[in-house]
Amino acid sequence: MQFKDYYQIMGVARDATQDEIKRSYRKLARKYHPDVSKASDAETRFKELGEAYEVLKDTEKRAAYDQLGANWKGGQEFRPPPDWKAGFKFRDVGSAGSDAQDYSDFFASLFGEHFREGGVGRRTFNVRGEDHHAKILINLEDSYLGATRTITLQIPEMNSKGRTTFKERVLNVSIPKGIREGQHIRLNGQGSVGAGNNKAGDLYLQVEFKAHPFFRVDGKHLYLNLPVAPWEAALGKTVKVPTLGGIVELKIPADTLSGSKLRLKGRGLPGNPPGDCYVIITIVLPPADTEIAKSYYRKMEQELNFNPRAKLGV
Repeated sequence: MQFKDYYQIMGVARDATQDEIKRSYRKLARKYHPDVSKASDAETRFKELGEAYEVLKDTEKRAAYDQLGANWKGGQEFRPPPDWKAGFKFRDVGSAGSDAQDYSDFFASLFGEHFREGGVGRRTFNVRGEDHHAKILINLEDSYLGATRTITLQIPEMNSKGRTTFKERVLNVSIPKGIREGQHIRLNGQGSVGAGNNKAGDLYLQVEFKAHPFFRVDGKHLYLNLPVAPWEAALGKTVKVPTLGGIVELKIPADTLSGSKLRLKGRGLPGNPPGDCYVIITIVLPPADTEIAKSYYRKMEQELNFNPRAKLGV
């Protein structure tokens, strides 16, 4: 998928005001309207303009698009970073989810799924404040233990010159014990202010986990690659294994193969029932970096009747 430079499509600078963007769109839309233009690519250009304007006319979509930076160039293979929306607040604009199918895969990869999350969409008459959505990154340990964290959200606003700026909003958030990736924390009344004396909307924080140095997460279960020595795997041994709840002992059966999966029941994320921690055995060979080590390997080669490729028939 190629990166689309919406500013280039619209023929405006990245710091263009909203009025400049609107004027450029009107001018180009008239030029490339399929009912008017005789250009062979008029329909394609008109559709690209509509997609670009859908993003740049909206303060929040434009600010989110700008978060990706100006380093992407047209023609480059593009994949949005998985955490690109972290700490960024959006209004509840679920209606754009249905519009996403009318635009390119690039648009859908950025806005389609996210803007469907609200599920309600804008209404012509709002008595209650709009809900807001944001993504937050937390440590895996925060889910295991529960925690209170201070988060900072970036809220896009339009200044008096029609340009997008950011305002920071700092919140104290209680992270429930056992929350999983993709679940939401609801903060009542932290969305848009309601009309008159009506209730404010809510703020929904979608939880994502920061990369952990040891564990991989799958729902409530954890996975850990455990290095073991060849003799530990061959002869069997009880070894120490790190878990989120502390060090535990794990018995490795004799003749365990590399890639074998052992289970530590209930050592995953908390829940009812809790998840498990699956230990993937990885056999690590000692380096042959000394004469003594080399002699051991030569002795094994001579005395062990072992062909690792026997199953391949060679």
